[in-house]
Amino acid sequence: MRVFVTGATGFVGSAVVRELLDAGHEVVGLARSDEKAATLAATGAEVRRGTLQDVEGLRAAAADADAVIHTAYIHDDFADLTAAAATDRAAIAALGEALEGKPFVVTAATGPVAPGRVATEEDVADPDFPRSQSEAAALAFAERGVRVSVLRLPHSVHGEGDRHGFVPALIRLAREKGVSAYPGDGAGRWAAVHRLDAARAYRLAVEAGLSGVRLHAVGDEGVPLRVLAEVIGRHLGVPVGSAAPDHFGWLAHFAALDSPASSELTRKWLGWVPEGAGLVADLEAGHYFVE
Repeated sequence: MRVFVTGATGFVGSAVVRELLDAGHEVVGLARSDEKAATLAATGAEVRRGTLQDVEGLRAAAADADAVIHTAYIHDDFADLTAAAATDRAAIAALGEALEGKPFVVTAATGPVAPGRVATEEDVADPDFPRSQSEAAALAFAERGVRVSVLRLPHSVHGEGDRHGFVPALIRLAREKGVSAYPGDGAGRWAAVHRLDAARAYRLAVEAGLSGVRLHAVGDEGVPLRVLAEVIGRHLGVPVGSAAPDHFGWLAHFAALDSPASSELTRKWLGWVPEGAGLVADLEAGHYFVE
């Protein structure tokens, strides 16, 4: 297949590109700068210059492809969740309009789905959370003949090269404050997946072309925040303890979530089995602590 990938040079997207190319697919990746275009071209993928806000360009790229995998998202340290979600929905609309009869895999998150219990693929995400609205926008295209699926990623997509995720943010915070902290009693859980396992889930999803389903790329169902804090504290040589929400700054909302998630149905539907290291083992490997 000729697959158009947004976010093709990102931490997750670049792994998806490599996974698709290695499986024999033709890949066209979106790149917004000369530097990112050169990086993408070096992989053997075709480059399409543009941005997530260029909806006409996205629509044209989707029309020229056999399938689309949408991994791009404007995070900006989560400073404006509402604006980022609105941009995402506009991009999804532009892509979906050109994909009747074709596979379309859209990225979402497990975090806001079912706080306090194990989220499953059958759970509908909280419509009040800005990014969750992208799920509904995407799945609506199933009624228009698009073979659309939503692939939810957990709080931590980890692996070598992870510099902008939640775990690196916790590590930076521990370095800055001199303490590796967790909120409350630290029992809140984060689901996680290795980056390469996530990439394989995307490939299997686009190849399967399922329609109207939610998928979970989850390896670790839930790692307690206290466990993460203890590993970080040991590697940095700083004390570990509970801290008030204001300690965590912009990360406070996400640190406080108890958001475990299951991938039982995804494993069944796609034949997907995570093979990479779990989050704790990946942290213990030490590469997260090399500055």
